[in-house]
Amino acid sequence: MRPVRVVFQIYTRRVLDLAEAVGSVTVLVRKTLYWIFSARLDAQNVFGQMYEVGVKSFPVTSLTALFTGMVLALQTGFSFLRVFNEPLYVGRVVGLSLLKELGPVLTGVVVAGRVGAAIAAEIGTMKVTEQVDALYTLGTNPVRYLVVPRFLACLVMVPLLTIYADVIGVLGGYFVAHFRLNVPSTIYWDEIRAIQLEDAFHGLIKSVAYALIIVITSCFQGLRTSGGAEGVGRATTTAVVISMVSILVSDYFLSAILVSLGIG
Repeated sequence: MRPVRVVFQIYTRRVLDLAEAVGSVTVLVRKTLYWIFSARLDAQNVFGQMYEVGVKSFPVTSLTALFTGMVLALQTGFSFLRVFNEPLYVGRVVGLSLLKELGPVLTGVVVAGRVGAAIAAEIGTMKVTEQVDALYTLGTNPVRYLVVPRFLACLVMVPLLTIYADVIGVLGGYFVAHFRLNVPSTIYWDEIRAIQLEDAFHGLIKSVAYALIIVITSCFQGLRTSGGAEGVGRATTTAVVISMVSILVSDYFLSAILVSLGIG
């Protein structure tokens, strides 16, 4: 009976820790929303974070989206060549895949790896060096000063990065379709223009959800960091892993909800 009791205690502790974490995240979100709507925003800080989140993510987002669009066009074209002897529907497949799934998901994963890690490490370092406690001493709320600017920056820049990734990916698909598969330009762009506006909204809604996952997870892990430099590394790794896994898991449920609502 003793091993059973030990296992029961272990799983009970894990459930309690999970419930505590969910409660803490809920409190953090509530405080963030409170400071957004009840206090004057520090515009300079917000725009600075938008630059860090968005502008500095352009290079890696560009490379990811470009080669994703290129490989989509290549694989689609050769697959249809083997079946129909013609590279059919390359533009449609590339456009829909990027707008609805790969654009928002890959952008979210890239931002989680680059921006989420930076947010968790920066706030975690401030936490272990007692700079967060110093903010309390100076009469500044850490959520207002640290979380709100990053929250707004991710909420604005991740959807914009997703749109940018969609455009770059479609251009990459065009280069392969036209110059490698000999698909006429008019056919490719006619297929892109035939995509419905609801399909674009499908991906944008997902990108907003992914932005919330990244920023809340990273800020939460940063604010609960302890244990010095080792704790900062652990919090950074945890933030990135949880963000990426949450993005991939939520992708299915968001798709199911949006499809049931008739959006894409």
